[in-house]
Amino acid sequence: MPTVKAYAATSATEPLVPATIERRDVGPKDVLIAIRYAGICHSDIHTVRGEWGPITYPQVVGHEIVGEVVEVGSDVTKYQAGDRVGVGCMVNSCRECENCRAGLEQYCLNGNVGTYAGVDRDGTITQGGYSTHIVVDQDFVLRVPEAIPYEAAAPLLCAGITTYSPLAHWNAGPGKRVAVVGMGGLGHMAVKIAAAMGAEVTVLSRTLAKQDDGLAYGAKEYFSTDDATTFEKLANHFDLIINTVSAPLDVDAYLRLLRLDGTMVNVGAPPEPLPVTMFTLFGNRRSYAGSSIGGIAETQEMLDFCAERGVAPETELISADQINEAYERVMSSDVRYRFVIDTATL
Repeated sequence: MPTVKAYAATSATEPLVPATIERRDVGPKDVLIAIRYAGICHSDIHTVRGEWGPITYPQVVGHEIVGEVVEVGSDVTKYQAGDRVGVGCMVNSCRECENCRAGLEQYCLNGNVGTYAGVDRDGTITQGGYSTHIVVDQDFVLRVPEAIPYEAAAPLLCAGITTYSPLAHWNAGPGKRVAVVGMGGLGHMAVKIAAAMGAEVTVLSRTLAKQDDGLAYGAKEYFSTDDATTFEKLANHFDLIINTVSAPLDVDAYLRLLRLDGTMVNVGAPPEPLPVTMFTLFGNRRSYAGSSIGGIAETQEMLDFCAERGVAPETELISADQINEAYERVMSSDVRYRFVIDTATL
């Protein structure tokens, strides 16, 4: 097995450190990718700190990956050396259940294989993108269009598809009023994508600190949720609410902002349960839903959409030795809006 450089978590409480990990040999349907950039997702932090359940250490996280193909297996038909590619949140699925057959591998009934902290087909624990190379089955590799700035492409593989998928599924577009809760890594992508789809976008954030950014990215309105009058002004107003916040909030208060048959969708994942009052759902026939990432076909659709519409995340490029500092800054919301690691510094 090839040995590659990486940055790994050794426990739930210690800082990440330089490490080496083994990648499997390139099989007949595999693609070996030299990673150029890897985004930092809040999920990475939740995972390595054990907030989403116990994991096996050492663990290399990172599921926002872009790079170039350097080697392909004998049966690979989709890619060749030199191709500009990406890898998102999963690297395999059963491919046989009804959801997989429908192109919804993210909802694999037998459990998809996560890019990190999952059990791979050979029984090993998957290791993610904070590394120099990765080996992935060709069916879970994405083509990154030239029109997307290379260093900005990585966050689209998680933040981009996580927000694109519910916006597409619930038909955000002209004539629809969409609210985005939270103006962080996910939130700023939701604003950009919803606006590019033609929806009327409003940002709901605790403060107005990022108002100028939100309006510049395509929002028509921006409100502070610390202002109690916000919930009075916007009652029964929205067709769709995308909640990107990974922290507890008053779900009922936000549900009351929905129009008839409106839906509030959680893409943020707080570890605590969020209570909902049934009578709030009864009013206006409201719905409360969750959405994961997208399938491979939809993720490619998202990349092509962003390339065509000029949509890209706002990023801050960092070196590997800044990862631990970046984690602390993510936790204190001190990033506009996504950290991306230059893997040449590993």
